[in-house]
Amino acid sequence: MKEVLFLLLNEFAEWEMSPLAAALNQSGRFCVKTVSVSRSPVRSIGGFSVNPDYDIAKALNIDFAGLLLIGGKAWRTPEAGQVRPLVERAMERQVLLGAICDASVYLGSLGLLNRIDHTSNQMEDLQSYAGNAYTGKSLYRFQQAVRCGNIVTANGTAGLEFAKEVLLGLGAMTEADAEQWYRFYKLGYCAITKDQLH
Repeated sequence: MKEVLFLLLNEFAEWEMSPLAAALNQSGRFCVKTVSVSRSPVRSIGGFSVNPDYDIAKALNIDFAGLLLIGGKAWRTPEAGQVRPLVERAMERQVLLGAICDASVYLGSLGLLNRIDHTSNQMEDLQSYAGNAYTGKSLYRFQQAVRCGNIVTANGTAGLEFAKEVLLGLGAMTEADAEQWYRFYKLGYCAITKDQLH
């Protein structure tokens, strides 16, 4: 099965990743692996501890299908700077790269949102933190989640929207199945017809 890496820093937002992780692990085609700056346990905002499968050095040599940067409180700290080589590796390999909540601001600080449609928590905050590295204001979309090429961005209230775009970007679900999955978790069971997809 193809591995999808979930990058977790200390005080990560576990609610932004859980539905997506479950969907991928149950797909029969993908499996979730966790990675952090070291193999030491990382603790979520909600108090859950995770023992990462890989540190960044090890993950650089993994044949992964996607890299997902999960939001949290550490994306503006020196710890986040250690993630850059893995992000660059994902870009080199042209695999799916996702960033939700403050992790999208981190992508902006690397200059990766300047030529693609994208979103974040707030455009002004993205501009302020990323500074001169960010020149993509005209491509900012006031949407919950945006997929453009191999990059998915989302704001911190859009865990399900982020998940849907990642599932589609990876080809883990068809459009109809992804829409059904999304509506089920967003609204409760809701049957859809082919016409409702358009």
